[in-house]
Amino acid sequence: MSSSTPLGRFRWRICAVLFLATTINYIDRNVFSFTMLDTTFRHQMLDLPLDQPLTEAHMALFREKMSFLDAIFKYCYAFGFLLAGYMIDRIGIRRGYAVGIGGWSLAAVLHGLVHSVPGMAWARGLLGVGEATNFPSAIKTVSEWFPKKERSFATGIFNAGANVGIILTAICVPFIISHWGWRASFIVTGAVGTFVLFWWLSIYRSPEQHPKLSPEELAHIRQDGPADAGKPAKWRELVSYRATWAFAIPKFMTDAIWWFYLTWLPTFFNSNAVFETKLDLKQVGLPFLVIYLVSDGGSVFFGWLATRFIGLGWSVNKARKVTMLICASCVVPIVFASMTSNIWLAIGLIALATAAHQGWSANLFTTVSDQFPRRAVGSVVGIGGLAGGLGGALLAGNVGKIINTGGYVPLFAIAASAYLLALLILHMLAPKLATVEMRST
Repeated sequence: MSSSTPLGRFRWRICAVLFLATTINYIDRNVFSFTMLDTTFRHQMLDLPLDQPLTEAHMALFREKMSFLDAIFKYCYAFGFLLAGYMIDRIGIRRGYAVGIGGWSLAAVLHGLVHSVPGMAWARGLLGVGEATNFPSAIKTVSEWFPKKERSFATGIFNAGANVGIILTAICVPFIISHWGWRASFIVTGAVGTFVLFWWLSIYRSPEQHPKLSPEELAHIRQDGPADAGKPAKWRELVSYRATWAFAIPKFMTDAIWWFYLTWLPTFFNSNAVFETKLDLKQVGLPFLVIYLVSDGGSVFFGWLATRFIGLGWSVNKARKVTMLICASCVVPIVFASMTSNIWLAIGLIALATAAHQGWSANLFTTVSDQFPRRAVGSVVGIGGLAGGLGGALLAGNVGKIINTGGYVPLFAIAASAYLLALLILHMLAPKLATVEMRST
């Protein structure tokens, strides 16, 4: 903790751990999308000899198999999200997050040991369950360690780890695959999670119990009121609140778009029929570097923007929703990315949309701690994560067929419209983002 200022900044160290954990989380989940471009991986998943040429029929079958594997991950992630929220609200953030980080790191390594689609399906499923702990843990940590006025900014910072993870994956994984094969890409990246696991266990305690937190900073953190000491909320109670659905339905509608970007953008740049230039495994890292650097800026900027609006005297409701409206509007032009033959114009449009998504996501997550007491935050985020994962799985299971029959235009059209519609539904269900008065104690 810094002693040079009246108010300490230890809470930002906690945020730094969340940032690193989210970075590792996204590295582990995104390796798969790059291995899909590797010829050896394609042959092994299709159970074909390595010297047999891949026909268009083979590639159509491969896309459908990858859609199946992607859907498996997302279904397991969805239900894992629900279980993660339940677990964290009951055994605590410190132990719950540690279980999740260790679990997803082990599952990531297991990807490199399988030899078939069924084996990969098991590995993807276990990874989904483990990775689901990240956001319920991180959002609840922010609700415990930051006052309301700082939460969207802190969320934007740790959420930016998603983009850093994707950038590092785009830079490192093609290199690992080209030198040591696709299996090494899973084993090496999965093993990195042990570092953040030990850092988390060494640094995290609740604010009231942390020996390095000054009384001044604790008072700053608790300026909205003391930590609530009620029993963890029950699911059957939470689903009765409109505020829960104001979070869950927009998650269902927009998480699917983000999942589509993560899994299928490498293939989009590699095989979109309208592009004059197509990128192979060695070249595809560059657009990802551009897209997710811009996206990182969007996560932090739009998280800061809502905080800035609140600082100007706006209500939390107005600040969040105006920021989310700006984000939703920035996604609309992405539909043209699937139509242009200029790959760099497509990259620019996608970068704008991903930056807007991350800003949207940071503010949407923060609406949970705006409305619910801390004891319910993990479970509500878990319910929303279930909805988001189911939306992602529903789309993922059909992406291969959609591309095979209609190309990428229908998918980008869905992306262009989803956020504005989701914001409308959020506003109808939670017109004031009012604090929920929990019935149980």
